[in-house]
Amino acid sequence: MADHPVAPEFTDADQYPVSAPPVVGRKRTVSNTQALPRAAEQQRRGLLAYVDPYLAAIVVVLLAIGGMMVYSTTFDWGYQDFGNPAALFFNQFRWILLGIGVSIVFMLIDYHIWRRLSVPLILFSIATLVAVWAFSDERFGARRAFLNGSYQPSELAELTIVIYMAAWLSAKNARLGSLTRGLLPFAVIVGAVAFLVILQPDLSAALMVVTVAGLMYIIAGANLWHLFAILALLVCAVIGADQVGLLPDYAQERIVDFSAGLTDVTQTSYQTQQAIIAFMNGGWFGRGLGNGLQKYGPLPAPHTDSIFATIGEELGVIGAGVVIALYLAFVLRGLYISRRAPDSFGTLLAAGVALWVGLKALLNISVNLNLLPQTGSPLPFISYGGSSLLSLMVGVGLLLSVVRVTAKQAANPKRKNASANLDRGWWNRGTRVSGTGYRRSD
Repeated sequence: MADHPVAPEFTDADQYPVSAPPVVGRKRTVSNTQALPRAAEQQRRGLLAYVDPYLAAIVVVLLAIGGMMVYSTTFDWGYQDFGNPAALFFNQFRWILLGIGVSIVFMLIDYHIWRRLSVPLILFSIATLVAVWAFSDERFGARRAFLNGSYQPSELAELTIVIYMAAWLSAKNARLGSLTRGLLPFAVIVGAVAFLVILQPDLSAALMVVTVAGLMYIIAGANLWHLFAILALLVCAVIGADQVGLLPDYAQERIVDFSAGLTDVTQTSYQTQQAIIAFMNGGWFGRGLGNGLQKYGPLPAPHTDSIFATIGEELGVIGAGVVIALYLAFVLRGLYISRRAPDSFGTLLAAGVALWVGLKALLNISVNLNLLPQTGSPLPFISYGGSSLLSLMVGVGLLLSVVRVTAKQAANPKRKNASANLDRGWWNRGTRVSGTGYRRSD
């Protein structure tokens, strides 16, 4: 077969494989006599029968914390600029309601449709990245957004790369262990998206695109030696670019500040210093909701990039620990949903969304704790902002769609729809996700 370095097409045949999904641990069979009453019960319960209550609860709690902290960090700003302390909170609340509606819509759509639309989605995302670089207004030395900063194409790129990688990696003509059919097309696709994001420049979003795609590639069963080689080349490229001055001035400054702060925290960036002061002021139990002091001026962006530092000051180490635990629970629940998905596309899609959200949270928290150089990444579901929240809620809707399709197929054993042939794949500790076939049942 000839090499195919270009993006493959995905057909309906790819979502109807032959064999049953792998079962990890003890296998429990369900007879038809047990499944039919369960199906009738789920029909009576309606939509709620197909909602994962744990994932929904985690997201609702994170959104509630986000609304609470947005009000706490913006009430003074809202009163001074708009005459209403809740002005910015109500704006964020509208985004939350819209995000919940969007997640419900995406939950009701069978996630297999995004496999067929993955190529148009990635092409549209690339087009918007080119357009924002070429036509948007420059703000703070960067071209990242349309509509006066309301829409950032890099956030769409992070989501679409998850969808496209799930489709591409699960395609039957993707040979992940091959250099020419696996690694090189992967590097071209991901590298093109990351390069366009870097041009804005938005290094944190580019890092997110590369990291999430790389983790999905590992999950699908990549040749790890190939990935180690690419990682080594990337590290050498970044170090070389830094040495010869090819990195943007702000990026070089952040790296220098971070390196200095590793030995003396007073030498790190101003924003990181103020975040650390906020954590020190909060102690174990915090100063109390709304009683933080750093948000009134010393702490830059207390409602977006530095909102985790505000949580640490007002809710203390205990409150910050609860937020971290919620993100960890989200990732674990997403991986559990991934493991139960009925096909390889659903497995990779759910895992990709879970890892994407977890990595975004990890990046923001690490920056506020001076574990990574300063970036502009928001805290998922909590930071103020509309386009970021909508992208995240679309991801939640995709996860819930995987849950819904999995539950419907389990409740109706007569439907022999998609099931993955994870041939020595991630969940059974092998090397790759196999291709899928198609067979109609009589």
